[in-house]
Amino acid sequence: MNNMKRKIAWTISAIALMVMCCPVIAFAADGAEEYVPNMYASFWALIPPVVAIALALITKEVYSSLFIGIVIGGVFYSNFTFEKTVTHVVQDGFVGVLADSYNMGILIFLVILGTIVCLMNRAGGSAAFGRWAEVHIKTRVGAQIATIILGILIFIDDYFNCLTVGSVMRPVTDRHNVSRAKLSYLIDATAAPVCIIAPISSWAAAVTGFVEGEDGLSIFVRAIPYNFYALLTIIMMFGLVLLKVEYGPMKVHEDNAVKNGDIYTTPDRPYENASKEIVNQKGRVIDLVFPIVVLIICCIIGMIWSGGFFEGDDFITAFSNSDASVGLAVGSFFALIISIVFYLVRRVLNFADCMSCLPEGFKAMVPAILILTMAWTLKAMTDSLGAAEFVANAMQHAAGGLMSLLPAIIFLIGCFLAFATGTSWGTFGILIPIVVAIFAETNETLMIISISACMAGAVCGDHCSPISDTTIMASAGAQCDHVTHVSTQLPYVITAALVSFVTYIIAGFVQSAWIALPVGIGLMIVTLMVIKKKTENQE
Repeated sequence: MNNMKRKIAWTISAIALMVMCCPVIAFAADGAEEYVPNMYASFWALIPPVVAIALALITKEVYSSLFIGIVIGGVFYSNFTFEKTVTHVVQDGFVGVLADSYNMGILIFLVILGTIVCLMNRAGGSAAFGRWAEVHIKTRVGAQIATIILGILIFIDDYFNCLTVGSVMRPVTDRHNVSRAKLSYLIDATAAPVCIIAPISSWAAAVTGFVEGEDGLSIFVRAIPYNFYALLTIIMMFGLVLLKVEYGPMKVHEDNAVKNGDIYTTPDRPYENASKEIVNQKGRVIDLVFPIVVLIICCIIGMIWSGGFFEGDDFITAFSNSDASVGLAVGSFFALIISIVFYLVRRVLNFADCMSCLPEGFKAMVPAILILTMAWTLKAMTDSLGAAEFVANAMQHAAGGLMSLLPAIIFLIGCFLAFATGTSWGTFGILIPIVVAIFAETNETLMIISISACMAGAVCGDHCSPISDTTIMASAGAQCDHVTHVSTQLPYVITAALVSFVTYIIAGFVQSAWIALPVGIGLMIVTLMVIKKKTENQE
């Protein structure tokens, strides 16, 4: 009853806010060649995402929080006029992001991947893998290490990583009472942080495109040892599992899973019934492995095809020029067809069963699709208010002195911008060209460190942002409540971010990865041991 009253109160508050913020005050100049809102490229441009994130963490209601942030962005853009607010939110926002070909490609990939997962479950592949894992993976530590290793191995794309690792490892981690919150963290932490240090990935292709006037791929490879957040996050995951360290909200979930066998903990259990399907006894491990292998191969072929590989470009060039949206959509489409034929030939599913998985796969992805659509719309509102220009100007003003501290400053700016906007690609797309312009003719080593700090900060902010598409897909892949995933992993992300920040300060002065990286790894291990000792003393 109290929850119902609280939800009603928040709904009334949201409606009141919308009514108060949308008076018909028409003071936009008619006849202007290009409309520019009064709040363009100011601090106010960051208010909509900040409000959405704060509300999501406070109310635990992600849909309403995102919508309120979108409305505030529309109000700011329209200079508080009702008609322009509605037009901007609906037409430029929701309709615009859904009409974008890149976004639609990602949504198609999501639906097809949901269908393939449904096929694997219905064919009994997931259950068969669970039986195999029961024999070969005997401990909670083993289940978590297997999840981390699989996440590292699937480095092609973060979207693909989140959903594939989740579908494969859920039965294993459930059997060993690993909470869904912990599983979603392990998935999220092996998605973007792994892709950003993999030269053959969609992320490497994106970064190389932002480094104008330089050899982008060479710079990306040279920046890998300085990508402290990504490297230290991987070290931290192994440390958490092997040292059995849990703290913050995650400890509540893990303790409840171990002691009571409850892998959800929170009252909201949106995916609890998703795994309760009739098990096909004909299923074998090959029914899970084959579609995943085919999906990986088809997605790689799809990405290099979109980059011009079959038109004469070499593999590296094709991957650098690839369109992840097109490649993943085309690759997953062919993987779906091959998987259906495979199951029909194996006679574990008939044609009617295969076709019934299409709507089931779509329904399984509806929560992720809704949140993604609203997150994209919020980003469109933020972009229209000039948030990128505001951050770029602020950074250029800060670039005058303190050159040795600049990598650490860039890391913090990247964290904040990615957290507020929910996009890492957009963040290093803004910051990397500025860094190249500052350092290209002066200190190449510091330029490499600073570019890596851009990427690390972008991944860090994206990793913990409730409106990040990767965060949304990690919670969908683990079938964990989205706000639960965000709130439980936040202390872990902050820990890795603080150690990375200190490491970037050191790197700015010594300008050597051989010194800074070992120091950062040592700091991370010591930090985990101190946290472990502190939690044990508290118990």
